[in-house]
Amino acid sequence: MTLEEISNLEKRVLIPTYERMPILAVRGEGCYLYDDRGRRYLDFFGGLAVSSLGYAHPEILAIVRDDSETLLHVSNLIYHRYQAPLAEKLAGLAGLERVFFGNSGTEVTEGAIKLARAYARRRHYAEPFERYELLAVENSFHGRTLGALAATWPEKYRRPFEPLVPGVRFVRLNDVAHLRESFTRRVAALIVETIQGEGGVIPVGAEFLRTAAELCRAHDALFICDEIQCGLGRTGFLFEFQRHGLKPDVVLVAKSLAAGLPLGAIIAREAVAEAFSPGLHGTTFGGGLLQCRLALKVLEIIERPGFLKHVREVGAYFRLQLEKLRQECPVVRQVRGEGLMLAAELAVPGKEVVRRALEAGVVLNCTQERVLRFLPPLILGRHHVDELISTLKPILAALSVDQQAQEVHA
Repeated sequence: MTLEEISNLEKRVLIPTYERMPILAVRGEGCYLYDDRGRRYLDFFGGLAVSSLGYAHPEILAIVRDDSETLLHVSNLIYHRYQAPLAEKLAGLAGLERVFFGNSGTEVTEGAIKLARAYARRRHYAEPFERYELLAVENSFHGRTLGALAATWPEKYRRPFEPLVPGVRFVRLNDVAHLRESFTRRVAALIVETIQGEGGVIPVGAEFLRTAAELCRAHDALFICDEIQCGLGRTGFLFEFQRHGLKPDVVLVAKSLAAGLPLGAIIAREAVAEAFSPGLHGTTFGGGLLQCRLALKVLEIIERPGFLKHVREVGAYFRLQLEKLRQECPVVRQVRGEGLMLAAELAVPGKEVVRRALEAGVVLNCTQERVLRFLPPLILGRHHVDELISTLKPILAALSVDQQAQEVHA
């Protein structure tokens, strides 16, 4: 089927929850996608941070094509060979002890909220009031189920579905004084993205994170780090919380974990994990054979000597080129981020930039209306950065001229 035929069919049969780019993707290689006409696109969105090893990675394909594995599913009431080794690996990398596998970032966020309430009830059952409140951070995004959505800040996501799960309060981003004021004996947990992704690639301050960890420890509340978008090597570290020297009670990962197949994980301290027992939580598909096997390979590759160093070095080069672009094009207001999770905030809406870049053969993403968010594969090279910059420069230069003309007329 052609792009037009697929598009028309989707308009008739799909619930319209996405605004598609006009690409009919048929294959990929490295950092590039190819459409049905054979046109190549440099991908700086990486499937929304999922395709961290790029497309058609030979070691990933070898696992997918392995004819010796005849099982895809056995249910979580039966053992298989890959779930426990993956749990051991993830727990060890995060400095924790126990793992629960789900299917997505939203699902493991939902599970972490349940775990926090179960832990609080188990630990503080004799108190004359319940510990059930969850503190989240303004500008946050944690998912789209009712619990995860309740901890998500933007009103546009929450309002259509209210009333949401009760008991969530928001702390002002990087406001340490407000963070301290927000803690009461009813708080069961605080959840925070160490870098806010959907919110515009906003790094959370080191003092704020350290204070959050200290307050959680002092109040016996869980410190939950949402590393669903920024974790697993994205910033040049296995986990972004490790760059700050933190030790969370719970860490959430998903997206790139299984090289494109659905898999998320709750990684927790032993004492916290004990709050769950058989029957209190579960999943049909989480932790499947192929997903876990692929995740083990993803982690093996990320841990290889030089891999994370490469992410840091190319990320630093990328940021430098974006800063140069900002100096040359006034429409770029700010550059921020870490490693290969970067953003350029614009003075104008970014939708037109995304459209023009796509016409030039580059896949981009715009979040928060004016923020170009870059989440490319971690195998990105400097020459890919140069290709992006050479594409963006004339687009942003033209927008800068338009903006300056409008300011003069105003």
